[in-house]
Amino acid sequence: MKTKIFTLISSLALGVMGVVPLTANAQEGQIQYYRPNNKQGINVFETSKKDSVKFTGLKVKIGGGFTLAYQTLKASNTATPVTKTVGTSTGNVNAITPIYNGFNLPMANMAFDIQLADGIRLNLTTYLSARHHEDSWVKGGYLQIDKMPFLKSPLVDKIMENVTFVIGQSDVDYGDSHFRRSDGGNTIYNPFVENYIMDEFATEIGFHAYYKCEKTGLFAMGAITDGELNAVTIAPTKIDAKTGQPNKFPPAYIGKLGFDKQLTPDFRLRVTGSVYSISSANSNTLFGGDRTGSNYYNVMSNPTTAAGSTLTQAVDYNAFSGRFNPGFSQENHSFMGNLFLKYRGLELFGTIESAKGRTITETSSRGAKQYAGDIIYRFPAETENFWVGYRYNTVSATIVGNTTDVTVNRSAASAGWFLTKNIMMKGEWVSQQYKDYDATNILNGGKFSGLVLQAAISF
Repeated sequence: MKTKIFTLISSLALGVMGVVPLTANAQEGQIQYYRPNNKQGINVFETSKKDSVKFTGLKVKIGGGFTLAYQTLKASNTATPVTKTVGTSTGNVNAITPIYNGFNLPMANMAFDIQLADGIRLNLTTYLSARHHEDSWVKGGYLQIDKMPFLKSPLVDKIMENVTFVIGQSDVDYGDSHFRRSDGGNTIYNPFVENYIMDEFATEIGFHAYYKCEKTGLFAMGAITDGELNAVTIAPTKIDAKTGQPNKFPPAYIGKLGFDKQLTPDFRLRVTGSVYSISSANSNTLFGGDRTGSNYYNVMSNPTTAAGSTLTQAVDYNAFSGRFNPGFSQENHSFMGNLFLKYRGLELFGTIESAKGRTITETSSRGAKQYAGDIIYRFPAETENFWVGYRYNTVSATIVGNTTDVTVNRSAASAGWFLTKNIMMKGEWVSQQYKDYDATNILNGGKFSGLVLQAAISF
C-alpha cells in the first residue's frame, strides 16, 4: 500500500510540473486562501476571505510535518487484580505496563496544496508514519472554492466575496479545538504536547459552506457529511436496540456560529458555538477518528491484552493511551462553545462541551461533559518566538458497565521556542488522574505524570 501511495503522489507531482514550468515547492504566498504549515498558521482558524494573492497560474506546494519526542512518564493504578487468558497470555489484565524513559516513534505527514484555478485549491494529506497506522495512509483530500470564475457571473462573484465551499474528505469543523491540536507529524499549532482528553477529530466525506463577513467579524457554517470515517455502501444488517429496526445511515449535520475580530491593534476576540448531530451510523468516530494516536505513549496500558504479547515482554497497541472516548458510535449529539482572547502576547482559549450518544446495543443515551482552559504567554513582543503556558482539562461521563459516572482530570504546563518559523521545540509537564472507576477496571485509581519533550519541523 505504501508503494502505491508514493507512486500516486509522485505521478501527481511530476504530471503537474510537466504541464506548468514551476518548482514543486511553491511558497506559501503563492497559494490562495491558505493556512501556512508553520508558525504563521498559529491562531488561524477558518481561512480568511482576504483576496491577497494574485492568481498567475497553477501552483503546487509540497509541505510536511515531522515530530520527534522523548518522554519520562510513569503510571500506576489501584485496580483489583483480574486474571484472564488472552491469546497466548495469561495474567492480570489490570496490571499497568512498565514503561521507562525513552524516545517515541517519530511521526511524519506530507501535504500537497495545489492552486488549480483562481480561488480554487486542492489539499491532499498523507500520514507517512504514525503511532496508530504505522504504514502510509491517506488522511483525506478536499477542494476549497473561494471563487467561481468558470461561471463568469458578476452576481456569483459578488456572493463569493463572503462565501467558501469545502468539498471532499476533510476535517469535520466541529468546535475550535481541532484548529489547535496535534495531527500526527504536524504538531506546530499546538502549544502543548497532547490534545484534549476527549479528542474531537474526524475526517468525513461531505460539504461545508461558510459565510464570512470580514467587516463585522461574524461568520456562519453549515455542513452535511456521511457521518463516517470510512464510507459505507453495504446495506446494514444490524438491529438498533432502541428502535428494534434495521440500522440506518442518515447524514450528520454540523453547524457553527461565531464572531472573530481584531477589535484593536492589541486585542482580538473570538467566540463560537458548534453543534454536531447524527441519529444513526454504521460507526461514528467524532471522538475516535484520529488515525495517528496519542502523544503520551503506553500510559495506563496492560501487557496481557496487547496483541501478540507475552507476560515478560509486550508491545503496547493502545494507540490512544491517555485519552477518553465515550463510545457514541451509533448516535451522537454534541455541542461545543469556545472563547479565544489575545491581548498582545497573552492568549486565553476556553472550551465547554456537552455530548450525548449511545452504541447500537444501547436503548438510551449517555452523557459526557468536557471543560478545558489554556493560558499562553508569548514573548518577546516583536517576534513571540518563546512561550509558556498552562492547561487544565477535565472530563466527566457515564460509561457502560461502571456503577457511577467517571472523571478524568489533567494539568499540563508547557514552554517552547520557535528557532525559526518552521522549527519548534517544546516541553510539557503533565499530571493526569482517573476517578470513580470500579475496582475491577484497570483505570481504578489510575494516574500518570512526567515530562515530555518534542521537536517539530513543519513547512
